[in-house]
Amino acid sequence: MEQRPAAAGARGRSRPPSQTDVAALAGVSSQTVSRVANNRSNVEPATRDRVLSAMRVLGYQRNSAARALTLGRFHALGVVTFDVTAQGNARTLGAISRAAQRAGHSLNVVCVEDHTEFAVQQAVRRLTDQAVDGLVVIEAQILDRPGFSVTSGVPVVVVDGDPERRFPSVDTDQAAGAAMATRHLLDLGHRTVWHLGGPQDSYAARRRAAAWHAELKAAGVRVPPLEYGDWTAGAGYRIGRELAGRPEVTAVFAANDHLALGLLRALHEAGRRVPQDVSVVGFDDLPEAAYYLPPLTTVRQDFEEVGRQCVARLLDLMDVPGAAGDVPVAVTPELVVRASTAPPPAM
Repeated sequence: MEQRPAAAGARGRSRPPSQTDVAALAGVSSQTVSRVANNRSNVEPATRDRVLSAMRVLGYQRNSAARALTLGRFHALGVVTFDVTAQGNARTLGAISRAAQRAGHSLNVVCVEDHTEFAVQQAVRRLTDQAVDGLVVIEAQILDRPGFSVTSGVPVVVVDGDPERRFPSVDTDQAAGAAMATRHLLDLGHRTVWHLGGPQDSYAARRRAAAWHAELKAAGVRVPPLEYGDWTAGAGYRIGRELAGRPEVTAVFAANDHLALGLLRALHEAGRRVPQDVSVVGFDDLPEAAYYLPPLTTVRQDFEEVGRQCVARLLDLMDVPGAAGDVPVAVTPELVVRASTAPPPAM
């Protein structure tokens, strides 16, 4: 009579490989396999590679639930965000995801539609119910109440928000980037700089507009009316048609590259040449910005560094509550000068 293999289950399926199986194949102890599985640092690189190779050969999967019970950690992070189609939100979320993966954590994301503190609280509850070790809130939109507050029971880091600093925060230095853009245009000799702003309920848009205003005031030049958009090329085109009809407009700082794209089309249709008649600066440095016609001068945000700093800050808080302190992390942007800016035309 044929004997069924000892590892077979009631329906003839083999049991999943264990740490003991991995240890036997790799020629190490089960304790060493456990160290590798838990991403501990006290394993020689060659030994780690051998264990990881054995895991791949056997198809070994860590038991996350048992690991969480042992370590008190789930190695999962939660993210609350708003419109994921917005370029800044999407790139920030992607950077956080990559940083979390490098740190050995999975990522659970909840997108909030209503810009209310209640909606954010509901999203936080959903994530904590899924057993996460920490939370990131990408608070790009201004909520219905002044000041941002959540009760989570786990560490929280805020990206692009929280002006009252109730939580540790990480963001691009929006003010520095806007000041760079404005100063660049003034240094070229333009008498003033017009600003095509983002939505009024965006922290980033408000910070960029405030820095533009402060830079013009400091230079002692006229401050033109502020035009608000909604981060889209359509808004840039609509407002750009108005600006194109003003001969005194020779320099425009657009709050993001999509707005700048719409503005470039409006100027082209009106017969205003860029940069001979009007200089344009954007913000973000989209991958496509270098291929605009003309290539766009813009402020580059280092989204990868924002994501890395955000996850690092959260992991510090998970290890030592309060370790992150109250000082926000501000990632320095970079002005990338291309062909869309030049001295003003002779008046």
